[in-house]
Amino acid sequence: MKIGAVLIDIDGVLYVGDRSVPGAAGALRKLDRRGIPYRFVSNTTRRSRRSVAQRLKTLGYAVPEPWIITAPVAAAAHLRDGCRMRCFLLTTPDTRTDFEEAGITSVEDGADAVVVADAAGELTYERLNRAFRLLMEGADLVALERDRYWMGADGLMLSAGPFVTALEYAAGKEAEVIGKPSPAFFLRALREIGVGPREAAMVGDDIVTDIGGARACGMKGILVRTGKYREETVRASGIAPDLVIDSLADLPEYI
Repeated sequence: MKIGAVLIDIDGVLYVGDRSVPGAAGALRKLDRRGIPYRFVSNTTRRSRRSVAQRLKTLGYAVPEPWIITAPVAAAAHLRDGCRMRCFLLTTPDTRTDFEEAGITSVEDGADAVVVADAAGELTYERLNRAFRLLMEGADLVALERDRYWMGADGLMLSAGPFVTALEYAAGKEAEVIGKPSPAFFLRALREIGVGPREAAMVGDDIVTDIGGARACGMKGILVRTGKYREETVRASGIAPDLVIDSLADLPEYI
């Protein structure tokens, strides 16, 4: 497969739970030696970009922080560009720092937008109801991602998608989705490398957000059998990956 650049998911591809994927760091070094540029695109929304970079370092990955494109960072830029500077942030405190550094003010009332992430323990009934009321008062609904679930250290975990859908249904509003599978999210990362979608491939463990999203914007999709990969989910999706490999460690032999 002739590929000029690679976008790589993080959670489920570089690590699963608290363990790095065997051989993945070596695969990145091989891409470096061949001069194949890559960036990391993640729907991880529990951590700030700085925390993601620090965690990768502890797991043995030497990844420059600017090479990590996360949904919170992209959303903060998107909101700032649209002059929506007062937001109700349904996020973890750590993720909130990405917005604060971009000049976004976290508010409880009079919000321009409600921003929904995988906020873990912050997703209480009280916080969700506060978000619902703000939406009914006119705030926009912005979803950092709408994945259904992800693979945690002790099993499958609910992601932001189910909560975004609940707020859409209750408020009668459609969310703006910033992270994968939004084409703008992929294209943002590709611009940093300086290549077009036809020259690039996306490597991920989610058949819908990673592979389906990438193929919809003209990229090739390479599915790994780590993380949340489930054969039955792939079959039911109706999405055909360009390539399925056991893990990121196998990538260099195919491109």
